[in-house]
Amino acid sequence: MYYRTRTPELPQNQPWLNTEKPLALKSLKGRIVILDFWTYCCINCLHILPDLKYLENKYPDILTIIGIHSGKFDNEKEIENIRQAILRNEIEHPVLVDNNYQIWENYTVKAWPTLIIIDPQGYIIGRFAGEGNLEKIENLIINTLNQHQNNIKIQKLEFTLEKQNQEITPLLFPGKVLATTDGLFIADSGHHRIIMSSLDGNIINMIGTGRRGLKDGNFQTCEFSAPQGMSYDQKHQILYIADTENHAIRKVNFQNKTVETIAGNGKQSKIIYPHGGKSLEVELNSPWDLVKVSNWLFITMSGNHQIWQMNLLTNTIHTYAGSGGEGCVDGNFQECAFAQPSGIATNGKELFIADSEISSIRSLEISENGNVKTICGSGFLFRFGDQDGKGENVLLQHCLDVEYFDNHLYIADTYSNPI
Repeated sequence: MYYRTRTPELPQNQPWLNTEKPLALKSLKGRIVILDFWTYCCINCLHILPDLKYLENKYPDILTIIGIHSGKFDNEKEIENIRQAILRNEIEHPVLVDNNYQIWENYTVKAWPTLIIIDPQGYIIGRFAGEGNLEKIENLIINTLNQHQNNIKIQKLEFTLEKQNQEITPLLFPGKVLATTDGLFIADSGHHRIIMSSLDGNIINMIGTGRRGLKDGNFQTCEFSAPQGMSYDQKHQILYIADTENHAIRKVNFQNKTVETIAGNGKQSKIIYPHGGKSLEVELNSPWDLVKVSNWLFITMSGNHQIWQMNLLTNTIHTYAGSGGEGCVDGNFQECAFAQPSGIATNGKELFIADSEISSIRSLEISENGNVKTICGSGFLFRFGDQDGKGENVLLQHCLDVEYFDNHLYIADTYSNPI
């Protein structure tokens, strides 16, 4: 049983986005309100956005969702960066910027994401941390509507949403780029498509309709959802894609100009512990990047903090390394832990991982009984910055990619902005 408690009012003098004016909870009495405490680096926060969109579309006349952006990294406290994250993730509800953690502390929040449910009389009736709580939240909404039939204020609220400042451009929030001798491959993530161009910028192929979806077929009819990392098999002219928000791996065949799903079924996996099976039957969890070594694909599975391996000959896929816990634990593949692994690269003998939430670079051997070690970075979830050095003395800030060339690693230290 959840005991109702009165809600602290939201501050009016802090930045609000996606709305012309601040919202006061007292003015929302008669409606159910959901406060979503999030930060835009957090994969778990991104995973619940479809749940929130489902709820606000199903209950537009009685439900108001307010995002409370309590940024983790320094970069995430810049207003323009938050505004771009709202646009990139197609968020259509008001967002209150909580850079000083005032609201976080007022509501005694402990983790991202946390959803606070407020009834039409202004009392907290539910609190849900993490993802996977949609059914419980919707049941709570239905029960609350039944209990407060005479207190419900039925009215659809309209908000002034953020818009792009610049004119329409050929690319929208491109997530990854891959340079090869055959051309340049660009994951045009915001447009849900892949672009292949020459190295001087002339478009060779445009792959995907530009609409969000999971659809195989030819280049003109296929669909993606925020694709990210890519790996190119030049010999066979095949591009492998981490189709992140479809929770799938796709294969582009340039000889017959077709796109095919080779792993995942479009549903997000809820399983954290290591597992595997036939590639089209196993649900995946936000694959972010991938690299091909021989007949294997190695994949950073950001959503469950693991590295996965797909056998392209047998069409099977399984956890390669990582317990599923979020953190920085070196050691064998069964006991080690990652924290939202993002970019991946290889020298043919080792894999190198941009482990974004701990702002560190990890390496693991390509072998059945290998080990994971931390090459550089603090190895802590809340120790980050911009500092050169060696080993753990190096400070990075949410690095999202890494590349190997000529015995050197090049790091995209994303939130600090240098290479």
